[in-house]
Amino acid sequence: MKKLMLAVAVVFAAVSCKTESKNKVEVSEAKEVKATKVTPTNLDLTASTIEWKGFKPTGEHFGTIAMSEGQLELNEGKLVGGSVVIDMNSILVKDMPADNEYNAKLVGHLKSADFFEVEKFPAAKFEFTEVTEANGKLSISGNLTIKENTKNITIPATLNTENGVSILKSEVFTIDRTDFDVRYGSKKFFDDLKDKFINDEFELSFEVKSAA
Repeated sequence: MKKLMLAVAVVFAAVSCKTESKNKVEVSEAKEVKATKVTPTNLDLTASTIEWKGFKPTGEHFGTIAMSEGQLELNEGKLVGGSVVIDMNSILVKDMPADNEYNAKLVGHLKSADFFEVEKFPAAKFEFTEVTEANGKLSISGNLTIKENTKNITIPATLNTENGVSILKSEVFTIDRTDFDVRYGSKKFFDDLKDKFINDEFELSFEVKSAA
């Protein structure tokens, strides 16, 4: 019995701490978005996507979110700016079949006021404020707005351009949802959750492709 309890404790700790190792980004106050003289290049929205993954003691859920519009600003092949608008109504869950009744329930819950309150806040946004490069890797700082809460974060990414098409791909990174007033199931705000809590940190990654 003691061995079983120890095994459960180890698994619980592993799941709870899993997001700590995935490029946790720090948040700061929103920064000025500086205008550039570069003509923006629109994104190929059908080939661009955001992946998400959330964690709780009993497991994880993951899926995708689409973008409704977006642009990259490239100066002689170098990324200098950009922005994306995220369609929060497009949230999909991918860890269970689409026709599973719990899939629809989870999507509905994520869209509800408990989480992203999509009816009131149908879009999120990320606007680049600074791009730096070192050893072939980019650090993209930008204002992320979710539920009208705007914070500046910095994301590690890479840019590849071939035949006039640019693909910007981030590494997996984690943000704290409570920084954007998403509090449901958070131990920061509720003391009686026991093992029913949901991790504050969740993983994100994106890949965006410029239109040809």
